[in-house]
Amino acid sequence: MKMIAAVIKHFKLDDVRKALTDIGVQGMTVIEVKGFGRQKGHMEVYRGVEYEVKFLPKIKIEVVVSDEKAEKVINAIAESAKTGEAGEIGDGKIFIYDLQDIIRIRTGEKGEEAI
Repeated sequence: MKMIAAVIKHFKLDDVRKALTDIGVQGMTVIEVKGFGRQKGHMEVYRGVEYEVKFLPKIKIEVVVSDEKAEKVINAIAESAKTGEAGEIGDGKIFIYDLQDIIRIRTGEKGEEAI
């Protein structure tokens, strides 16, 4: 089993959610996060004073899937989160983790049955 976490731009959330739902993903966790990568933040002006925003607002999506579905999910996220034809700086990243086990609290189911 894999946990796939993707950090994306806010306005791409609906596109990614639809792409994942279309390929049969039944659940996901969405978290509002802040961070920076190569873009290193940006400058903004508030009441005439310029200041640097070092941490940019992003969305983190977490999805747990079987090993067989992982590549399909990764491709769906990558395609639907990309802005423009070639993508842009700040489109985000995808992280893939191996999961040892999952337990559904309500029923006690384990492994892929708990997904």
